[in-house]
Amino acid sequence: MIQRLILACLLTLASAAAFAGSLPRDVVLLETSSSQYRFEVEVADDATERSEGLMYRVHLDDNAGMLFLYPATRPVEFWMKNTPLSLDIVFVREDGVIARIAENTTPMSEDLIASGEPVRAVLEVKAGTMRQLGVAVGDRLRNPTYFP
Repeated sequence: MIQRLILACLLTLASAAAFAGSLPRDVVLLETSSSQYRFEVEVADDATERSEGLMYRVHLDDNAGMLFLYPATRPVEFWMKNTPLSLDIVFVREDGVIARIAENTTPMSEDLIASGEPVRAVLEVKAGTMRQLGVAVGDRLRNPTYFP
């Protein structure tokens, strides 16, 4: 019984890793009033990719993350179901300006985390990153494709 459970967990992690490798990657720059930070992100730009997100991940590099892109600006809600990492969730307006930051989310929680207003994108990074870098609402993401 325990061996089957371990095997099931390994298969789940392997499929999550395979899914992660298939996502397009890009770079976003996060600009504060005094600095600029570079994040290498996986881009989730369709419904299937957005629903999987960073689920099952057990590691995330300091300058890595996932950028969720939506086809239209709208209110969105996230949760941490099946996500063992604590994250900072950054809700981004269409012009790249940060609308809200949900810091240090609770791993595996099914509580909803709302954007609070219509957004066009969401950036997920390792928990504590936004505070450590001094990022605040009103700062901006830049990328020539998504946020000129």
